[in-house]
Amino acid sequence: MEIIIKRFDELTVYELYEIMKLRVDVFIVEQNCPYADLDGVDLTALHVFLKDDDGIEAYLRIIPNKITGECVWIGRVIARKRRCGIGTQVLDAGIEAAKKYFHTNEIRINAQVYARKFYERVGFVQTTDEFLEDDIPHIGMTLKL
Repeated sequence: MEIIIKRFDELTVYELYEIMKLRVDVFIVEQNCPYADLDGVDLTALHVFLKDDDGIEAYLRIIPNKITGECVWIGRVIARKRRCGIGTQVLDAGIEAAKKYFHTNEIRINAQVYARKFYERVGFVQTTDEFLEDDIPHIGMTLKL
């Protein structure tokens, strides 16, 4: 499995299609949550994904601090197959990419509550009370580097 890191304008149309399909399949269809996934942030985000012969298996995007006005954010963390380690692989790659490309000392994420332990395993700590985002319970989490 190969880790790939690209800016939006470096993605092939096939990679972009696979990323969007994976996000729609899970975040919108599987979770039954209609929301505006195409939010304009992808244009300036750094896209990190794991790819094998079958295509893109895991993905996340890194949102630079110039967009949020604060620290770097990681979002849209997703793996085609769950509980087999590829989600952790893409998250580890995303953390390393955030350090390398954005020289950040802090990464934030709005995590779905059910995934709290997943993020805690790599060092994120809860920093907000539970809140609803697109009618799904979330918590804010921070990783100090």
